[in-house]
Order: sequence, then C-alpha cells, then structure tokens
Amino acid sequence: MPRQNIIIVGAGPAGLTAAAELLENGQAVTLIEKDTQYVGGIARTVNYKGFRFDIGGHRFFSKSEEINTWWHRRLAADFIKVKRRSRIYYRGKFFDYPLNAFNALFGLGLWTSLLCVLSYAKALLFPQKPEKSFEDRVTNLFGRKLFSVFFKTYTEKVWGRPCDQISSDYAEQRIRGLSLSTAIWHAFVPQRKAGRKVVKTLIEEFDYPRLGPGMMWEKTRDDIIRSGGVVRIGEQAMEFTWQDCRVTSVTTRNRHGQLQVIAGDQFIVSMPLQESILAFDPPLAEACTAAAQRLQYRDFLTVALMIHREKMFPDNWIYIHHPTVRMGRIQNFNNWSAQMVPHPGVTCLGLEYFCFEGDAIWNMSDRDLIALGKRELEILGLASAADVFDGCVVRAEKAYPVYYPGYEGDVRIIREQVQRFTNFQMVGRNGMHKYNNQDHSMMTALVAARRVLGCEQDPWRVNTDAEYQEELS
Repeated sequence: MPRQNIIIVGAGPAGLTAAAELLENGQAVTLIEKDTQYVGGIARTVNYKGFRFDIGGHRFFSKSEEINTWWHRRLAADFIKVKRRSRIYYRGKFFDYPLNAFNALFGLGLWTSLLCVLSYAKALLFPQKPEKSFEDRVTNLFGRKLFSVFFKTYTEKVWGRPCDQISSDYAEQRIRGLSLSTAIWHAFVPQRKAGRKVVKTLIEEFDYPRLGPGMMWEKTRDDIIRSGGVVRIGEQAMEFTWQDCRVTSVTTRNRHGQLQVIAGDQFIVSMPLQESILAFDPPLAEACTAAAQRLQYRDFLTVALMIHREKMFPDNWIYIHHPTVRMGRIQNFNNWSAQMVPHPGVTCLGLEYFCFEGDAIWNMSDRDLIALGKRELEILGLASAADVFDGCVVRAEKAYPVYYPGYEGDVRIIREQVQRFTNFQMVGRNGMHKYNNQDHSMMTALVAARRVLGCEQDPWRVNTDAEYQEELS
C-alpha cells in the first residue's frame, strides 16, 4: 500500500491497536488522546503513591486466538493467571456470581426459593414476547423473582434508569447463553470436564498483566513511539473538516487552549460517537445530528481506599445489591494482582459509583466521596472506617454508552450517514456506541486498520458475527 498519513483519535484499546497495526504495515500514524497523563481509556491503570488500580476490572480472555496472541506478544512474560471469584451481596449475604443455582436458592431461604422456582417455571411456560427490554430478557432467562433479587437493583444502579427502559441488547451481550438451567448444569458439571461450550460469563480463570491492564496499553504506546508514530497526549479533537465525502483534517485543542489543524489521508475515531458526529464541519444532515444528540452516556467514578487489613475477602469483585448504599461494585485489587499493592498487610479496594456528570455524586468533593466510601464499607460490614488510612478518587466521563430502547435506530441513522465518507471509520465501544468488550474493541480496530490497507472488511460486523459473540468453545 502507498504510505498514508493516518489520524487516530482516542488512545484506548481500539485506538492503540489500530495505531500499532498500521505502523507495522508501513503507514504514518498520529494518535491523539485528550487525557493529559494516561492511555488505555477506562482500561487504564491509575498509579497513586505506588498503589495501582483499575477503572473497573479488565480480564484478558478472548475467543479470538489472534487477540490472545497480540496480548502475549506485547507483554510476553508479564501476564499472570488469576482465578476468577465474584459474588453478589444481597441482604447481608453473599451469593456466587455467575449464579450457582443451589447456592442462590438455599441462601434465599425455603419460601423465597420456592417462589423463584415457580417464577422460573412460569417464565418457561409463558415467556414475555417480544423481548423489548433488559427486564423482559432476564425475566425469561431466570424468572421474575430471581430477576428482582439478583439483577434489578444492581442494573438500575449502573444505568440510572428502570430495567424496562434498558434495551434487551444489553442482556444479550452481558449474559448471552446463560440461564437458570445453564447455571444448574454448571453447578453439577465442572466446565473443564463438561466437554461442551462455555459461556464467557462463566470462565473460572483469566490472564492479567501483573501491574494491571494499563501496563498493556502503556507498553503499546511506547512501542508506537519507538516505531515512529506520533502520540499527542493532552489534545482533544474539536472539529472534523470535510469536503466531497472525505474528511480532510481534525482541529485539536491542547491543555493550554491552543488550537491546531492536523491534515490526514485516513481517520479512525474511538471518541464518543455523539462528540464525533457533532464535531463535523460543515454539520451533517439534520436527522444524523438529531440522532447523535439523543445518544446518552453513563459516567463513573472509583473511590480507591487503602486499608490496614490483609485478605479482606477472596473475591476479585463484589456486586452490591444492597439498596441502602450507593456503590454498585467493589474491586479488591490485591486479588487481581498482589504486585499492584506496594505494602504488605494492606488492601486496596476500589468502590465503584455509577452516575451522570453533574449529578450529586459526581459533584461531591473527593474528601466527601472518600468519607462516603468509608461509611458504606461499615454499613456492609466489610471494613471499619478506622482501618482506612488513605484514598483517592478517579472520575471517568462517558464511561458507558447507554442502551436505551431505540438506541439502535439512532446508531443506524448515524452509521448510514457516516458510511458515505470514504476515509472515516469509527471503532471501539464509545466510538460505535455498541457493547464491545476489550477484545471486541481491539478487533474493530484491527478490521478498520486492514480496511485502510485495502481489505474489504466491516468493523460493524465485529461482535455480531458468531465468531465474536460471548459464547466460547
């Protein structure tokens, strides 16, 4: 291929993967990232006084052998094997997740368990059709009673809306292939002995960089720079100029407020789809911009607390279904990798709060958020506030695209408009407003890069083709 000047916006897993692929194929790459310090998007790893912690938790597990090979080639000996353990905290008790049917039913008590079984039988006999919402889908899989116990509270914390206002697509991606009957089978037959397909949600072990997922993306950034790529940190894409169905340049603003116009031959963009569409100059068709304005995002913050206790609980993470606390999930970073915690006898917990930018939680001071986290740990009985000796807060804007009913139609309108452009592609979770895991986001980037190189592939088919779905062999 003739050497082209490729502009990539966003240094998350998708943008970094595209940049590395194009550089390996002789292209000139400029990578633009608005964060002033980190790469990796929400797959970054924050370093606070030697404590390393994730924004969420990112397992390195994929059906795609190409992605697995890509990861291990990049970090070589820096992966460790991590046993997966996660539970649900509900009414003062812990329940295995993914659901172990017997653990769940016995833990709920005889009467509630009977209601769950009857509710599941009703769902089998009289399923909700059509499945329009997350609530419809999960009720059909588990019955309404188990849905209300183990899915409703947490999901509504995550998305800030009732479950009947969340698209069924979200359930399809998060728990594809999982049902109460699957959970019962899994309880009786260990996966390694079952000799059958395994649902991704049920994996028992995964790879993990010893210093967190950011280690992968920091190494990729360094490799890009060593290969001659340009990485512009602390610059935000403000405007895409176009003419005759081709984007000609992107205007960026750096941390000092200075603007710069950067011309390119091809553009690969993973910034939030709403922002990229509204940045076109001249503006795109009215229907397209209206669809972009309807797109919604959920923001997220992590309160990391350092605690004078060791081995607090065995889980990698715990889902908090307790209705009287605001936190949605707790990460125990010691159980992801002990090397992320610099001192013995200490635990680093990440308390996760889902919010909207500008709401009460988002606007709380770091000091107040740390105090809130300490109080809520005490309410849950997991730690004493007196044991917490330090903490910090990390906010993530537009962490998750919202899958509201009808979002697919808005994305379709945008996609049809943007596909008119011969040199502009969107990749990644936010870039496509599509539920992509880390490996799926990388695959969209590889496909987009190869399209630049002349291959006839479509990034939008990733994670809809059976090859990329949640079920794993």
